[in-house]
Amino acid sequence: MHTILGAGGAVANALTRELSKNNETIRLVSRKPITPAGKNITWKKADLLNYAEVLEAAKGSTVIYLCAGLIYDKTIWRQQWPVIMQNFINLGKETGARLIFFDNVYMYGLVNGPMTETTPYNPCSAKGEVRAKIATQLMDEAKAGNIRASIARAADFYGTETHNSFLDMMVLDKYAKKQKAQWIGNPNMLHNFSYIPDMGKSVYLLGRKPESDNQIWHMPTAAPLTGKQLVEMAARIYGVEPKLFAVNKFMLWSYGLFNKVVMGTVEMYYQYNHDYNFNSAKFEKAFNLKPTSYEDGIKLMSETLYKS
Repeated sequence: MHTILGAGGAVANALTRELSKNNETIRLVSRKPITPAGKNITWKKADLLNYAEVLEAAKGSTVIYLCAGLIYDKTIWRQQWPVIMQNFINLGKETGARLIFFDNVYMYGLVNGPMTETTPYNPCSAKGEVRAKIATQLMDEAKAGNIRASIARAADFYGTETHNSFLDMMVLDKYAKKQKAQWIGNPNMLHNFSYIPDMGKSVYLLGRKPESDNQIWHMPTAAPLTGKQLVEMAARIYGVEPKLFAVNKFMLWSYGLFNKVVMGTVEMYYQYNHDYNFNSAKFEKAFNLKPTSYEDGIKLMSETLYKS
């Protein structure tokens, strides 16, 4: 059985679709009810902070995926992520299941050049410090031979059905509505984005391959383009003028005074004002899987989730 902790989010939903497509038995675990949309899928209520509940939900698992997303608040992250990670580790020890943690790149901090699986952790944000701590927490247990675990790491997303993505919300959705696009930071800097359907497929492949355990893997992600190039590509696909409004740090902070989630992005502004180059060559070579191009991904979004 494949158990997904933190079900209901964009990556968890994409992974569920891949597992279902391949006739796997799936257990979805979350606090909010989810109506299973396929055969061999069940839902179990559990709070990831409550080990007894999580253990009960995960009994019988062969692979357990942690795809949870917490409220975008550094105080909550500091309080809850270490507890959730320790519960995840304890699940691996008690059930013997393989563990796969879906992670981001915050722990790397500002990197001059490509981010790879061997890039040292050098966080320059409170959220990055939390991510560095929990990633180390997991991999130290794997190195000690106490669990079998891997980290699936991705860049910023696009292709989310929840609109919980900078590129989706500020560019694709805007152009679908014939509005001016917005871009955080300097649109002349490089940035890459991981396509959600690719994330589901890639995490599924990790789940199928035990020899991938006890490693960090960067999920297949197209090479970076400048914000300007991405915006111009999206405008051409949507058939609109490439109109763009750049949001600087002061604007972000000002808006954040009225929106806590936006305020939570202010400390991450460095990612948008410098080159952001996420490299996934290791995974692409090991699994012989190329990421979806931005051209194809944005075109599909323009025909489905973000239609004009």
